[in-house]
Amino acid sequence: MRITDEGLAEGVRYVPSPNSDDRPAGCAVELLVIHAISLPPGEFGGPDVIELFLNRLDPRAHPYYATIADLRVSAHFLIRRDGEFVQFVACEKRAWHAGASKWRERERCNDFSIGVELEGCDQAPFEDAQYAALATLTRALKARYPIADIVGHSEIAPGRKSDPGPHFDWARYRAMLRTR
Repeated sequence: MRITDEGLAEGVRYVPSPNSDDRPAGCAVELLVIHAISLPPGEFGGPDVIELFLNRLDPRAHPYYATIADLRVSAHFLIRRDGEFVQFVACEKRAWHAGASKWRERERCNDFSIGVELEGCDQAPFEDAQYAALATLTRALKARYPIADIVGHSEIAPGRKSDPGPHFDWARYRAMLRTR
């Protein structure tokens, strides 16, 4: 995998989200933030995460959706349970994934980060295909950007967010980054 100068991953389905904007001038991508998402909560598959990132989530489709249908959020990438990638925002742009956040005394993590959503939740382990895809994507991102840190959403928004959650195997993921 290669990230182009425009910030698009070659060979990855690109579904542009309106929930993005320009990064502040001179702001380098230095942080990779790993998230987890499932819609409805705890359920996998289906189009609802994509619909959320495109502002097309039907608030009548599930009781939970009425509480989030007005959110304007996105991520740069989604990795489905089978390892499929979907890109929503070019890496050169700011995706709206971190919300109120802080890392190493810097606030507004969206300004200097790339957000990757894993289709998952706090109650279930992630799939082998997701770890492999995430490692591949991470290598490509690190080859293109000066990423200094990789963190979970819970680390930049403690007390507010718990993802990627207790089932994300950080040791396994880091070991995969050291090998090919």
